[in-house]
Amino acid sequence: MNNPELLTSSYDFILPDNLIATHPAHPRDRAKLLVYNRQTDEVTHCHFYDFEKYIPKECALIFNDTKVIKARLYGHKPSGGKIELLINRPLDANNINVYIRGKVKAQTKIIFDEGLEVVVKELKDDGSRIVNFFQKNELLRFEELLPIIDKIGHIPLPPYIQREDNAQDATEYQSVFAKEEGAVAAPTASLHFTGEQHKRICKNHEHAFVTLHVGSGTFKPVETDTITDHPMHSEYYDISDKAKKLLDSDKPILSVGTTSTRTIEFYARHKKMQRGEANLFLHPNNKPIRVNYLLTNFHLPKSTLLMLVASFVGLEKTQELYAEAIKNNYRFYSYGDAMLIL
Repeated sequence: MNNPELLTSSYDFILPDNLIATHPAHPRDRAKLLVYNRQTDEVTHCHFYDFEKYIPKECALIFNDTKVIKARLYGHKPSGGKIELLINRPLDANNINVYIRGKVKAQTKIIFDEGLEVVVKELKDDGSRIVNFFQKNELLRFEELLPIIDKIGHIPLPPYIQREDNAQDATEYQSVFAKEEGAVAAPTASLHFTGEQHKRICKNHEHAFVTLHVGSGTFKPVETDTITDHPMHSEYYDISDKAKKLLDSDKPILSVGTTSTRTIEFYARHKKMQRGEANLFLHPNNKPIRVNYLLTNFHLPKSTLLMLVASFVGLEKTQELYAEAIKNNYRFYSYGDAMLIL
């Protein structure tokens, strides 16, 4: 293997701890924005409130309107042993894929507040568990579960934000246009928009929404030596009729976030599928074919999201841009600053 763009080790970098954002910018649009123009090879440093100035005139914007659910639950076994459960994704109406901290086996029961109970059905090889949720001995459908966990659950902050969630996170770890419940991680490029700014952009530019329910697999680092050997996780997506019309046109597209990008690019390769499971892995050997411009945050080393950025600008330029961001004290990851690739 001579191609460094396909070696996982090429996507490693050292990030000073103080550049890992543990809280968002206030107001949201005060985050920094690094703008990279591929035509001129120029880098501009500004703030997110400048974003509108850089939107190419003729393009349409695509947003991900998924909404983060309170997917982290704290409970206990009948024996009293403490359990932490993280909902990952529903497999169907009743069977939910979760991660559980604490020892469990098939048929283990876990008790939560509000009379909510879980029965473990199956232990998966990847460390996840398949469970059913019950209330008053009634098997719950996923949509019936959502209002209950909204009362008793916690916002599932990413593992690198090493603190408990607080009341502010319920709104701050959510975009101003979040609508469709189902994500366990925020589409983070969306977090920078204020309500006023988003309304103004939507008034002045063609736009549409897609839904991709971000799963916890988004944080999973690539562990294979060669990136193309990585088994990509899948996530449920839905493309609105308005978005489909835009994507089927020849209009240039500015994708807000890696999650919107994965949705758009999956659709571009599977034109008849307006909804389903997307498991597309974009990297320098699998470049975008529909998205023209990308707004994104700064991502984890060895992550598929970092490789997605490299699918737009190549490995060497990705390394340069990240070194530039570190040098200029940009804040990284979910609550961090943003980059616009033009």
